[in-house]
Amino acid sequence: MSTAKRSRTKKAGMAPGTLMHIGRERSVATQIEVTEYDASHLDHRQVDSLAKCLVRKPSPTVSWINVDGVSEVDVLREFGACYGIHPLVLEDILATDQRPKVEDYGDYLYVVLKMISPGKPGEEIHSEQVSFIVGADYLISFQEGLDGDVFAPIRTRLKNEKSRLRSTGPDFLLHGLLDVVVDNYFVVLEQLSERIEDVEDDLIANPAPATVHGIYRLRRQMLFLHKVVWPLRELVGSLQRRDSELIQDGTVIYLRDLYDHTVQVLDTLETLRDTVSGMIDIYLSSTSNRLNEVMKVLTIIATIFMPLSFIVGWYGMNFKNMPEYDLPYAYPVVLVVMAAIATGMVVYFKRKRWW
Repeated sequence: MSTAKRSRTKKAGMAPGTLMHIGRERSVATQIEVTEYDASHLDHRQVDSLAKCLVRKPSPTVSWINVDGVSEVDVLREFGACYGIHPLVLEDILATDQRPKVEDYGDYLYVVLKMISPGKPGEEIHSEQVSFIVGADYLISFQEGLDGDVFAPIRTRLKNEKSRLRSTGPDFLLHGLLDVVVDNYFVVLEQLSERIEDVEDDLIANPAPATVHGIYRLRRQMLFLHKVVWPLRELVGSLQRRDSELIQDGTVIYLRDLYDHTVQVLDTLETLRDTVSGMIDIYLSSTSNRLNEVMKVLTIIATIFMPLSFIVGWYGMNFKNMPEYDLPYAYPVVLVVMAAIATGMVVYFKRKRWW
């Protein structure tokens, strides 16, 4: 995959609804998967042309079309022409820096959010935008196709004839897809929690500049997740209020449960953010305490040598009439006195617990 990224600066000044891909480019072509199902049959296939997946059947079969890759503008334009998707929606799908939201266009719903996956230790969180177009008997999902796919559990559930997905409409399929995305948030938060614990251990044992870099990296990831999760709660809340007729009554209770999961994710995220913010204070306190310990040792050493320096300086004066110079044991006596003073001071500091 290419990591090249097209920014919004190239689109500045263009008319609303102008189709231009904004985000990371990928080297492979767009891939389209079609899954058509009802209570009695399931048909899953990959297609190489748009015309093969747009055959509309009169039966109540639900069609799930998954588009992997949104960098090809012509593919999005053909989808828009076939399903009557508003140009502003197509523009949002191509601009992969959208804020999670849901919009009702009458005949269909447009839902967009971030799909995240954990990176390796020391790496940033992988994220990509995923968009959904939900109609009366179809659901179209658009993925950037950069960092994997979390929809595999839904495909597995669709293979089970007893699965509730097989006997419900696209609104319940939307719930299932949103649910696996939110569940993956828990996985990411759990791994971030483990990283935070590791950094905390390093912070207490041996605080170093590299530890500070790890803290700020975690803090940056917390800010990104907060930006992603906070509007997600509003998105799910809007769906569970059943503002659109495309959301059936039987799906509302499941959306309510999904809303609880998003609130739980947000609460966990807030806890981790507070922990990371407190780690900066812990680092500063640890560094300050370490400096104080060093200064205390240096101060004790300097205090011990002060009387010794005084004695050495006293007998270092070049006067002739100093009676101690004539004593035969003056030198060893002075050494014994200096050792006794130093030992006495060390014992005194120990008893006072200053050392």
